[in-house]
Order: sequence, then structure tokens, then C-alpha cells
Amino acid sequence: MFKTGESAAASFVAMSYQQKAAARFTVAAWSEHLVVDIDGEGTTAGDAYYPNRGITRAEVRYAYTGEIEGTSTLTYLISYKADAAPVLAFEHFEGSIAGHEGSCVFQHLGHQDKASVSAHVQVVPGMGTGGLENLRGEADLTIAGHHEEGYELVLTYSLT
Repeated sequence: MFKTGESAAASFVAMSYQQKAAARFTVAAWSEHLVVDIDGEGTTAGDAYYPNRGITRAEVRYAYTGEIEGTSTLTYLISYKADAAPVLAFEHFEGSIAGHEGSCVFQHLGHQDKASVSAHVQVVPGMGTGGLENLRGEADLTIAGHHEEGYELVLTYSLT
């Protein structure tokens, strides 16, 4: 899968894309469940338990508006520890990007701590349909705090 000594993050080569699509997304649904609790210590908020050290799985739905218009479903694997901890996800998007309708899959690789989440989002080649079948692209995402108006995402992309 990876060359000897190559990490998952290193296997993705930063590309230069000619087009940009800006959007805002809101969280339409979030359900997070414990996978591993390393120490048996954590906090409960509502129905969710967050381990001090461990892993959770979140099933999420996003709604996009702007040049990216549609909905998506994601599965996050979220690690928790005292400092920045890895987060990864696959997101299945259905809708339109700059007027091109179809679906595609985004991969999120990032990290989170108690104050924010940062991730590099990349289109997974070969998983698009319709007008997004040949989509290639990426975005950097930073979320800090809860905002009712949503979060900004700027996708740089090509449809070759």
C-alpha cells in the first residue's frame, strides 16, 4: 500500500488546481460512539462519552450551500489524547460543485484537540459519478468552536 518508510499523509502529493469552489457547510446530524477507552476515564456530554485517551466513531451528515451545494454523509474515526490527536474520515457527497452534478468521496486526514479540528480534505479519485466522475481536488479545513452559520470550505479542483 505504502512504500517502505512512507506514511499515509506522505503518499498524497500536493497538486495545483485551476478552479475554486467556495461553500459553507453545517452539521445536520452527529452521532458519536465509543470504540476504545484506553484508561477507563473520560467525560459524558449528553448521550456521548468522550475518553481522555481512546477512539470514537462518529456518523455525521453535512449540508453544503454556495458553489458546493448538496449533502454528505461521513464516518469519522476520532482519537483522543492530551494533545493534538489524529482524525480521519471518508465523506460521500451528493449534489453539485460549480454546477456539475453528481457524487464524489472526500478523504479527511487531520488532527483535533479540545479547541479545534484541522484537516486536509482530498477527493478520492475513481469514486465520482455524473458530472463529478473525473473530479480531482483538495481543501484545507479548520474548525474552531461551534458556529450556527456553519464553516467555510474552499475546494481547489479540476474536472479533467
